[in-house]
Amino acid sequence: MFAVFDRYGDIFPVGLGEQGIFFEGTRYLSLYSLNLGPERPLLLSSTVKEDNILLAVDLTNPDVHITDLVAIPRGALHLFRSKFLHEGSCHERLRLANYGQKSIVAPLRFTFEADFADIFEVRGMTREQRGEKLPHEVGDDYLVLGYRGLDGVLRRTRIHFSPPPRAIRGNEAVVEISVPPQGTEEVHLTIHCLAGEPATIPRRTFEAAHLEVLNKRRRTLEATAGIYTSNEQFNHWINRSASDLDMMLTNLPQGPFPYAGVPWFNTAFGRDGIITALECLWINPDVARGVLAYLAETQAQAVIPEQDAEPGKILHETRGGEMAALQEVPFGQYYGSVDSTPLFVVLAGAYYEHTGDRDFIIRLWPHVERALTWMDTYGDKDGDGFVEYDRRTPKGLIQQGWKDSHDSIFHADGELAQAPIALCEVQGYVYAARRAAADLAEALSQPVRASTLRSQARALQENFERAFWQDDMGIYAVALDGDKRPCRVRTSNAGQCLFTGIASPDHARILAPTLMGEEFFSGWGIRTLAAGEARYNPMSYHNGSIWPHDNALIARGLSHYRFRELALKVLAGMFDASLFMDLNRLPELFCGFHRRPGEGPTQYPVACSPQAWAAGAVFMLLQACLGLTIRGTQNQVHFFHPALPEFLQEVSIRNLRVGQGSMDLALRRYSGNVAIQVVRREGDVSLLVVK
Repeated sequence: MFAVFDRYGDIFPVGLGEQGIFFEGTRYLSLYSLNLGPERPLLLSSTVKEDNILLAVDLTNPDVHITDLVAIPRGALHLFRSKFLHEGSCHERLRLANYGQKSIVAPLRFTFEADFADIFEVRGMTREQRGEKLPHEVGDDYLVLGYRGLDGVLRRTRIHFSPPPRAIRGNEAVVEISVPPQGTEEVHLTIHCLAGEPATIPRRTFEAAHLEVLNKRRRTLEATAGIYTSNEQFNHWINRSASDLDMMLTNLPQGPFPYAGVPWFNTAFGRDGIITALECLWINPDVARGVLAYLAETQAQAVIPEQDAEPGKILHETRGGEMAALQEVPFGQYYGSVDSTPLFVVLAGAYYEHTGDRDFIIRLWPHVERALTWMDTYGDKDGDGFVEYDRRTPKGLIQQGWKDSHDSIFHADGELAQAPIALCEVQGYVYAARRAAADLAEALSQPVRASTLRSQARALQENFERAFWQDDMGIYAVALDGDKRPCRVRTSNAGQCLFTGIASPDHARILAPTLMGEEFFSGWGIRTLAAGEARYNPMSYHNGSIWPHDNALIARGLSHYRFRELALKVLAGMFDASLFMDLNRLPELFCGFHRRPGEGPTQYPVACSPQAWAAGAVFMLLQACLGLTIRGTQNQVHFFHPALPEFLQEVSIRNLRVGQGSMDLALRRYSGNVAIQVVRREGDVSLLVVK
């Protein structure tokens, strides 16, 4: 469930039309307005609290007339709206405070409408047929809006009022509240999103539901490493990112899974979930375990062309709306990503290294083996040693890497590459997957399998260097097309080859400064496409924009090859960008224009915000600069050539989980070095620092 309100706390069909209360891929409320008599209240301020739990809105009244008389003088009433979401319901408390000298009877007029639009309709897709809107159901203290979809599912929005309205007519309810002078009164609304046949609705008060949300947040904080720094602005970015991650986590039967982004991608995405889990692995490994368990459970078992599914392949995305159920879109359970499968294995290896959780890896190993088999067979149909993609269904995605817009992979002259396409970063993922799987095989007492996997990884690296490196450009080609022609285009994809370690040290020394040159680095971050390339457009989705998660992966790669100063530069650019973003929240992406003095970055108009892997970026960026690795199998924390930017003099890390133990650490920057002190130690854990 998620909701998009305007600054008043209302919902209107304006702008991009994305406002609404959404549940399981369907909009359950498309209009929700509060008037005081015939007038809309005046906005004083509104904000989302730093923990992301509560939307808080301060309003006051205009002059409210009855006939020609002013019944309520302007500014006499303070209306404070607070609302939050919990278990399929939106809870709202409206507190009215009368600062006047006389009692005020406040006529609150609420208007509702529910279009029950599928999320793909909200994004702009049209449908030839829709289901049936049902007559409103009205009770003394409730209103129900209903819809029976073409999929046969009954969807209802039930709005409960306390105290009961004076009247409910059509889609409008009027609640009259008498507020004594210098006194306060409250009105409570609960909006339940219901799918399926009528069932018992849990009745919770605002206070009880709010306490449940706060307790859930507290449990998450207890399981997550806390980070506090000497820079309050950086703390705001860290805290908002942590709150965004917590907000995007959905507790599935297999464990926590970070849904991708609001509003368009609020569902489970394999690639997004894996990368988010990698970003925050060192602060909360439980996320990685939940992601791995869910993706193992949903791993493809058979060839299903209309879903781009093949045995062993890892899920791309799943949807729960009406259009997915009717297969009007193929995304009910869709496997059209080439990189989720190797990344799944990469995450499995990283999780084991971090936690030493051997029992879980034993259960996961058959799924790892099936993923490896997919890479060797369906992923490499022509047997050239590279993993490629080519969609099986015409409704599926044309491009199936992380840059999945249709025009993202092309040749130097702008000609679109033809499938099957082998992406450079995907070969890196496969290389890293085989190395990670080799370590897992060794841990599971399978030395022969481990040796085979390492040999495969070495062979892939050698072939990759020959086929992808473009010496005259100082970068890896973004891809090989169906004719094995390299796409000689400078993209950030090559930077992720540093993250996976497939790049040779000699080529990494050339690639790193290329990525940080003016054509790539805007001052805010590394662009997806270098300025000057045929399809470069800083306002595009993938051809010149800046993605925080992409920058985090590249920074981690720069750190891996000991380009720590360049990683610091990426962190600084992202931090500066966060200062200009609403709520200090980095969005899914922003435009790639050059940084201009005295101005912030240019927003991308339809970016998801919050977006899970954008929220996780700050944690991987900080990890990259610190050269931090946790080895749970050895109960050790490693800092390899740690560095901090000038704007961070001190960093405190609390409750850093290491195997079965934990640590609190204090880091201090001085003369370009970083001193690290163990403040608290629980269990048999040790610290290793290499400077």
